[in-house]
Amino acid sequence: MIDASQMLPLLVEASPGFAGSWKEFEADCADDSQPSYYIVLGSFARHLCDLLAPGDEAALRRVFAVVERLHIEGDSYVQEAATVGLLEDMQNTNMHRKDTLPEQFERFLLPESARWWKRLHGFWREGQTLVGD
Repeated sequence: MIDASQMLPLLVEASPGFAGSWKEFEADCADDSQPSYYIVLGSFARHLCDLLAPGDEAALRRVFAVVERLHIEGDSYVQEAATVGLLEDMQNTNMHRKDTLPEQFERFLLPESARWWKRLHGFWREGQTLVGD
């Protein structure tokens, strides 16, 4: 099972260009017993938007393979963070550059991540519940 402390190292391994930001976050939170990974996931979402613009498909495919693992193999915190901390930020148009759109990520989503992506859309656009079936 993937826990919170393993989540970002896996994402950084898939996209090493984020390593500097991750190290900075780790240094800032060195004294925190429970750091808020949602903050750094927001930064990672913006990093992914930056990868989307030039079309770095290889890096995006690696990242989305990890995101799928987080949804399937993560503990409850990691699963929620992968959805609410990462996918939701990727859907936020304010995170995007002028030359990218959230929908451009959809082709990289794997089945479980795609399911949560759609549920987020339903939550924000139609008021559907996010959890529960």
